[in-house]
Amino acid sequence: MDDDRGHEGFLRRDAAAPCEPEFMPPLEVIEPAVLLSPLVFSSPHSGSVYPARFLAASRLDISTLRRSEDAYVDQLFASAQAVGAPLLRAHFPRAYLDVNREPYELDPKLFDSALPNFANTRSLRVAAGLGTIPRVVADARDIYSSRLPIDEALRRIEGLYKPYHAALRSLMERAARRFGFAVLVDCHSMPSTSARDPALAARGDKRRIDFVIGDRYGASAAPAVVDGVEERLRRWGYNVQRNRPYAGGYITEHFGRPAAGWHAVQIEVSRGLYMDEATLEKNARFPVIAGHLAEVVDGLAHDVETDEAFGGPRRAAAE
Repeated sequence: MDDDRGHEGFLRRDAAAPCEPEFMPPLEVIEPAVLLSPLVFSSPHSGSVYPARFLAASRLDISTLRRSEDAYVDQLFASAQAVGAPLLRAHFPRAYLDVNREPYELDPKLFDSALPNFANTRSLRVAAGLGTIPRVVADARDIYSSRLPIDEALRRIEGLYKPYHAALRSLMERAARRFGFAVLVDCHSMPSTSARDPALAARGDKRRIDFVIGDRYGASAAPAVVDGVEERLRRWGYNVQRNRPYAGGYITEHFGRPAAGWHAVQIEVSRGLYMDEATLEKNARFPVIAGHLAEVVDGLAHDVETDEAFGGPRRAAAE
């Protein structure tokens, strides 16, 4: 029998993982009162706990480090509970460890000794300094004042990365068992200064993008998942793009296997919509944006419950 009461067991295991005391536990699953939906929400970059040892090793102040954070994204999508879906969020920050990467996507420039043979040192993300252990923050400023021992990377991966992915996989497996399929919504934010479509800019359209929906160019989710999200956002006049400039990262690619009944879509929200990007404070429109996203979440829950692409109504049969 599926246990729909929560993931306290995950939290206990994670609390014992070899990571800093600040990460006790390193992640949290916010469960609905009753599991009613095959949707699973993930906020991997909204963590804001910065270990003192990390800050001491960094050449940057905390306000600069936080510019890589998807601040408040977990709160923007808190409506997941209202449709009977769980939301997984990290407590650790993206600048410390990025779970939207391969587990060993590591940058040789960052470490003081040779990396293991199994490490992926040649990806484009590594080349940009944005591997599993980032070397730079989003504006390409070096994080660390000196190189790190490789054991530090392996400790973070064992203590933070693997528990996060284990929890996410468990939630997807539970949804698939209960409803016959699972739909992951990976929740992110993007700097408003970079939220421009190069193709549109080349035609003289300099409007900033408000939302980007990524489905790996149709490979990670059925159209029924993505179409409704885009349509509802456009109703409010938002500039919405699909897959440009963000098609979805490792989580979307890894968990999006529509042929197996696992769908994954990434939603990027422009930070300028809901926060002051200089002070990192919520702005007056935060409740409005959260409200619009609540309607998107509700609509998506309805779509995946009723659309023929998923076999039509399943909840009654599942229960």
